[in-house]
Amino acid sequence: MKDQPNYKVKILVLEDEVIIADHLVETLVELGYEVPEACLSYSEAVSEIKKGVPDLAIIDINLSGRKTGIDLAHFINEDYHFPFIFLTSNTDKATLEAAKKVAPAAFLVKPYQKEDLYTSIEVALFNFAEQRRRSLNKENLFIKDALFVKKKQTFHRVELKDILYIESSHIYLDLVLQDGERFTIRSSFAQLADKLDGRFERVHRGYFINMDHLQGISGAHLIVGGLEVPVSKAHRERILKGIQVS
Repeated sequence: MKDQPNYKVKILVLEDEVIIADHLVETLVELGYEVPEACLSYSEAVSEIKKGVPDLAIIDINLSGRKTGIDLAHFINEDYHFPFIFLTSNTDKATLEAAKKVAPAAFLVKPYQKEDLYTSIEVALFNFAEQRRRSLNKENLFIKDALFVKKKQTFHRVELKDILYIESSHIYLDLVLQDGERFTIRSSFAQLADKLDGRFERVHRGYFINMDHLQGISGAHLIVGGLEVPVSKAHRERILKGIQVS
């Protein structure tokens, strides 16, 4: 085995079998990673991610509850975009096909060796870092108040002020502009949020809007630049409190 990592990579574990979960956490700690207490269900994992995004997750595909590890993978891809490794004892074709659709960084079959676990984690982290570097350097560039989006072989300047709203589609974001044009970029809300200014607010699990273009509130929708955008109940109440309603 290679030398242990000299930094504390945070790893989330989702495994509903307590003995296996405890052993996995112990192994990861021995390898030098930072590992919170293992999550035993989908809801526990979601709560843990919301408290603090990990660098990587190790997810058991088959859970005892209604939600599976694949459901958690969809949640990660949609909102957080960090690498995850699937862990399972089930290698049937249907499981593999379902797993491939959410693009795991690796696939470990129980029982696994400690060396295989370590290698899978390090390769997953390296590939993710490289992918992110290429994405930031070659596809989407931020300069002051504009985003340069690569479309085919051309960079298009998209002014932040011209964006009506941003819609999430798994690991992609759609930027909808005032003139009706739409650009798709490979990114997550978590990555993009740090680069947006105060005019953008999240109004739904899958939507950010430019508050400068908010025209009205109608039931479960906001009117933004003449278009309807869904709003969750909590975000709707927050927005109503923040504006004067006559």
